[in-house]
Amino acid sequence: MAVMLSTLEEESDMYEVFPAHVDTSSIPIVPDSPAKKNAKPLKTWSEINSLIQAGRKREVKLILREQGWPTNHTIRAQLWPALCKQHSSSRPMQDGFYWELVNQLFGTTDISDKPMLLPAFVENTHCLPYHLTRRGRSLADRVVCVLGFSCPDITYSPALYPIAALLLHFMPEEECYNSLASLISSKDKTFITQTKLLYEATWRTVMLITKKHMKSAAAHLARHCSDARSERIYADWLWWILQGLPLTHLVRVMDCFFHEGIKVLYRVAMAILFLFYKYSTSQSSEWSAELAAQGVDNALTKFCRQMPVSPTKVLRTAFNVRGLSSSYIQRVFVKTEMLLKSKPVLSNSQQISRSRSSENLPTSQSQNNIQLVSHTLTIRELFTLWSWLPVRITMYQPILLYTTEEHGCSLTTFYVRVEQHEPTLLMIKTSNNEVFGAYCSTRWYERNVKDDRGNRQAYFGTGETFLFSLYPERAKYPWVGMEQSPGEKQLDHSAELFLAADHKMITIGGGEGQAIWMDENIRYGKTDRCLTFNNPPLCPSGDFEIRVLEVYGFAGA
Repeated sequence: MAVMLSTLEEESDMYEVFPAHVDTSSIPIVPDSPAKKNAKPLKTWSEINSLIQAGRKREVKLILREQGWPTNHTIRAQLWPALCKQHSSSRPMQDGFYWELVNQLFGTTDISDKPMLLPAFVENTHCLPYHLTRRGRSLADRVVCVLGFSCPDITYSPALYPIAALLLHFMPEEECYNSLASLISSKDKTFITQTKLLYEATWRTVMLITKKHMKSAAAHLARHCSDARSERIYADWLWWILQGLPLTHLVRVMDCFFHEGIKVLYRVAMAILFLFYKYSTSQSSEWSAELAAQGVDNALTKFCRQMPVSPTKVLRTAFNVRGLSSSYIQRVFVKTEMLLKSKPVLSNSQQISRSRSSENLPTSQSQNNIQLVSHTLTIRELFTLWSWLPVRITMYQPILLYTTEEHGCSLTTFYVRVEQHEPTLLMIKTSNNEVFGAYCSTRWYERNVKDDRGNRQAYFGTGETFLFSLYPERAKYPWVGMEQSPGEKQLDHSAELFLAADHKMITIGGGEGQAIWMDENIRYGKTDRCLTFNNPPLCPSGDFEIRVLEVYGFAGA
């Protein structure tokens, strides 16, 4: 009995570092590898803290890279907040500031059983809770919601939620918020990208520096897939680390990340590719067989999850890459960002009209424009949509006029950016990943045009307007008048209700229902069958939450 109690006490001590909102039963504690004969004892918090306070950042950096603190070591409860706090560019937050924001946003500090509506910058597929309990996940939701409230400039940041969840493994909620706010406000180093363009620039930066500094690993990847497919693999670089690596490895990576910034993640991504190359080119290796059987995408994902080397080995591989200074990485990143910014902007001399084509496919420039900025369209969906556009419109280059990811969720902003363009293409992606929208033939400014009596017209638009659905169904729903035979009776007025809008809503299609209706905050909508397009509801439930709205115009049209 005494032995059993001793064992239980020992296990309890093993997990005492973790707060109550962490499910310790699912956290594997990997024992330390056998100590080398001359190995020095692990550094204590007081030793590290004295260096941080003295501003000896290089010494701290070298210690963090080599210190093999196990996952359940108590040091991170003090180390992580201190590392994050040193990057804050603003004055220290007052005690209770976070809770004031919580009360302002939710009206209470109690945790509700109802799910929270997460900010638009969050990617639902990457809300990684790691080992948080249900309450822990609610705390992560709340921290991210408050960040969205206090930092409205963040428009796309899928890494923010996983990092919040990791911080919550070692600290309470308020400290997690303060730590994230410090990283977000950092001026000297980048930790978390906050727009879609910058997020795209990161993976392209990883691809470029890997091809230059890990040539064998990059060539190995290229041999096993096409250029387009390899780009998709690089685009997932962040998830090799945050979603792939075991927690034992991930916390060691984060020890360095919270001190040095995103360059740590770049290096770790290259280390993963190099180790994958090394293990999957050995004929006797199981990873060689895995690569042949499953393909490079699946094999790499599995390799990350089952990382066959120690955390120390991963970090040493990462930091042993030569010629990869912070300033060099920053130069590559800035050059990539500038290139991405310049691509969608076309001068009049570049807007080359092309001959009428029976294939009606988008030009390569059009593909580039939309792929660089669209959060909703794949190339295949783009081809489908292009085949439905009026042929004269396909001669022009698409330009992104408005997206909730960059411009916020406001009908006022929507009108300012969109109303003078004709035609426009509206694309909605819902929280359930349905994708649908409408080709709108007339300017949205027409909502202000008055009739002979001085009244605003309720509906406007022409029969060239059509609805479409891209996912899960692919279908075009043209105006019912387009399919009418010459001898048929005249359509009822209720089948000619194309577009309507005011300061409270947008409506597309009418008559016994509205095909698309959106509220003034561009957050919620509904869809029904309507007489104008004789369409079914564009999503199964009828009601939908808008994850992304994108609106395109056509330069020169």
